Amino acid sequence: MAVGKGGKPSKEDKAEAKARRKQASRERRQQLWQAFNMQRKQDKALLPLMIGALVGATVILFLVGLIFGLQWFFLPLGLLLGVLLAFIIFGRRVQKNVYKQAEGQPGAGAWVLDNLQGKWRVSKGVAATTQLDAVHRVIGLPGVIFVAEGSPQRVRSLVAQEKKRTSRLVGDTPIYEVVIGNGEGEVALKDLQRHLTKLPRNIDAKRIDQLEGKLNALSSRNGPAMPKGPMPAGAKVRGMQRAIRRR
Repeated sequence: MAVGKGGKPSKEDKAEAKARRKQASRERRQQLWQAFNMQRKQDKALLPLMIGALVGATVILFLVGLIFGLQWFFLPLGLLLGVLLAFIIFGRRVQKNVYKQAEGQPGAGAWVLDNLQGKWRVSKGVAATTQLDAVHRVIGLPGVIFVAEGSPQRVRSLVAQEKKRTSRLVGDTPIYEVVIGNGEGEVALKDLQRHLTKLPRNIDAKRIDQLEGKLNALSSRNGPAMPKGPMPAGAKVRGMQRAIRRR
C-alpha cells in the first residue's frame, strides 16, 4: 500500500478504499432486493403488511401533529418510522421463512448455532451417527450446552455419553442439554437461539476460555465424529440475513 507524506494513505489508496465500500454497499442492496423478491413471491401478505405499516405510521404521526399544529414537522418523522417498521416486518418474515425451510434438514441446528451473537464457542458435531444425527457443544456464560439434532431416541444416548465424558473435566460448571424438535421437552429450531440466551449466567469469559481449551483437547484425542451431510435449505440466504441486519 502506497503511503503519502506523514505516513498517511495516498490518494490512490483512499480512492480504492472508497470504491470497495461502494461495491460492498451495492452488493448489499442487490442481496436485499433479491431477498425481497424471493419473499414477496412466497409470502402474499408481505407487501400489504409493509405498505400498511408505512401508511399507518405516517397517518398517525400526521394526525398527532395536527393536534399541536406541527403536522408538517411530524409528517417526515412518520415516513421514517413507517419505513423502519416495514423493514422490521420484512426481516422477521424472511427469518421465519428461512427457519421453516431449514426445519428438519440435517445440519440445521449447526447452522443456527453459527449465527449466535456474543460470547459463544461452538464446536459442531462432537458426536454423530451415520444417519446424520449430531450433537454440538456450545460453551457460553451459562456453562456447557449440548445441542442435539436428529432422532430424539438416538441423540439422547449420544448426549448422555458426551455429558459423562465432559463432566470429568469441567468440575462444577453447569452442563445443559437441548434436543431440537417440536415434541415435549424439545426446543423448536426457530426458538433455539432465544432458548440459549435465556439460560442463567453461571461463569465468566475467563472460565469460557479455560473450558474451551480443555474440551478442544478432549475432542482432538477422540477425532472428528460428524459425517459431512447436506446443509439446510435456509443456509443459502444467510448473506441476505446479514444484509437485512446492516440496513
